[in-house]
Amino acid sequence: MPIPTEPIGSIPRPQELIEGVNAFANGHISQSELDDLYEHAVRDTIQKFEETGSPVITDGEQSKPSFATYPIQGMETLAPDGVVIPFSDGHTRQLPRLTGGPFRYQTYAVRYLEEAQKHAHVPVKQAVIAASALSILYPQDGIEGYSRDAFLDDLVNETEKDIRQCLEKGAYNVQMDFTEGRLSVKLDPSKMLLNKFVDLNNQVLERFSEDERKKIGVHTCPGGDKDSTHSADVDYAELLPSLFELKAGIFYIQLASEPDRRRVLNIIKEHSKPNQRIFVGVVDPIDPKVESAEEVRDHVLEAAEFIEPNRLGTTDDCGFSPFGDDMSTARETAFAKIRARVAGTELASEELGV
Repeated sequence: MPIPTEPIGSIPRPQELIEGVNAFANGHISQSELDDLYEHAVRDTIQKFEETGSPVITDGEQSKPSFATYPIQGMETLAPDGVVIPFSDGHTRQLPRLTGGPFRYQTYAVRYLEEAQKHAHVPVKQAVIAASALSILYPQDGIEGYSRDAFLDDLVNETEKDIRQCLEKGAYNVQMDFTEGRLSVKLDPSKMLLNKFVDLNNQVLERFSEDERKKIGVHTCPGGDKDSTHSADVDYAELLPSLFELKAGIFYIQLASEPDRRRVLNIIKEHSKPNQRIFVGVVDPIDPKVESAEEVRDHVLEAAEFIEPNRLGTTDDCGFSPFGDDMSTARETAFAKIRARVAGTELASEELGV
């Protein structure tokens, strides 16, 4: 069986969609006009995705406000002054703050999956946000009448529902985005926060059968927004041993942009479990240079020195422009990198004889 290759999720939005979202926010176009822009962007993205030869695709997250906030868009019990996430270039992203309960998703990811499946001719995977990321919405000083424990119970229920609906609708697999994992070590070097995140996500994963967990993956990276990261300076050795305690069957690990890939691969070899498939990043979404197929092939062959080929897969380091307003990467560049990933993985499969 050839080495599998999959995307992480997001693709840069067309300029007309970004302008349309701004126009809608300012009252200049209607909801139906915005919906038409979303539908066109999804159809165009899927067509271009399939033209890359990618055996598995996504909808490019064209109609998500961001990979992290899609479940809560439109929620009335939110204030804008939540946790601030700083990036290395100085810009920030700010999460909202929960002001009341009960906590319920406003949108489930299956909505995006079903729309993509209408247009796709190859399997579609679906990314969802991890419970650990949304747990950050709850304020440190609590909410009167709605305890943290009650919130976490609701959150676990909602995250399970988000994943289960996608599996039931035929998603190729479901990927939990866990970019806050590496960031948590930066925020709390004692790793107590990381351990809490792992425990919370395992509460969700434990609700699925062993066979179901074979189709559930976890993605980790140091963030990627406007060609910048929030936690690339955190040593992977501080994250990966805990990461592999997550009871998922698939792991998508940013690697192409790491300065010492062999060291990271050795950590993966030491701490990953035999029943866990490892997809290593072989292209860097925030580097404008498009990798060649041969460069990708060499990354795969390097990884195969540490991970058995029957447990190995390839992916992108991170999503391309995971926030809807990020225009730092051109759509054409993203698809060119995906074509290189697909072609390079095929070359490596041939050389490894799998």
